[in-house]
Amino acid sequence: MSVLKARRTTSKAEYVNTANQIYVETLNFLTRMSARYSRLLAEPVAKLAGEVVDHAEKANSIFPSDDQRIELRKAHLLEARASLKALDVRLTHCYLVIMKNPEGCFTTSKGNSVSPKEATEKLDRMAASLGEMIDNEDELIKGTLKSLGQIKKS
Repeated sequence: MSVLKARRTTSKAEYVNTANQIYVETLNFLTRMSARYSRLLAEPVAKLAGEVVDHAEKANSIFPSDDQRIELRKAHLLEARASLKALDVRLTHCYLVIMKNPEGCFTTSKGNSVSPKEATEKLDRMAASLGEMIDNEDELIKGTLKSLGQIKKS
C-alpha cells in the first residue's frame, strides 16, 4: 500500500537516491560541453559523481550494529561528502567553460543551434537544479552522520 504524498517522510537512505540523481544529471550536464573541453574535463567530473554514488551505496549497505561498522559507515559517508564537495567545485568550472559558448550546447529538433539567450536560460536551470541536489545531498549526509553519532552515544 502506498503512502499519500503529503504524509511521506524522508527515508533515512534518501542520500542514496539523491546521489544517483546527481550522477545522472551530472552526465546530462557534461554532455552539453563541446568535444574539445569534454576530453579534458568530463571524465574526472563524472568520476567524482560516481564516487558520491559508490560511497553512498557502500555506506548504506553497512548495518550499524557495532562500533566498527558504525565507523566504517561514517568513513564512507565522509568520503561521499568529500567527493560531493569536490564535484560541486568541478561543476562550477564546467559551467564557466560552457558559458563561453552557450548556444553550442543545444540544438533544435531540426539540428539548428538555439539562441544564446535561450541556451543560457537552459544551462542556468540545469546548473541550479544540480546545485540544489548537491545542497540537499550534503544535508542528507550530514543528517545521517549526526544520527550515527547518536547511535554510538546510546
